[in-house]
Amino acid sequence: MATKGIFQGLPWWVTWVAVPILVLAVFGGLVMSVVGFVVGLVFKALLLVALIAGLIYVVRKFSSSSSSRGDW
Repeated sequence: MATKGIFQGLPWWVTWVAVPILVLAVFGGLVMSVVGFVVGLVFKALLLVALIAGLIYVVRKFSSSSSSRGDW
């Protein structure tokens, strides 16, 4: 593997500390944008599910109570 040859003569902290910090420094904004987008999408999906469930609950509650009183 080519990466083993690149990191072979370097200390362990370069491979496991310095390189990930540099990657986060360069691509951190992109990573945070993707994470923010995914979290926002999940929140909107859960909000949509909750609103639909609430709508179904309200419609069933009022339709069952109005049918027990008789038709208008």
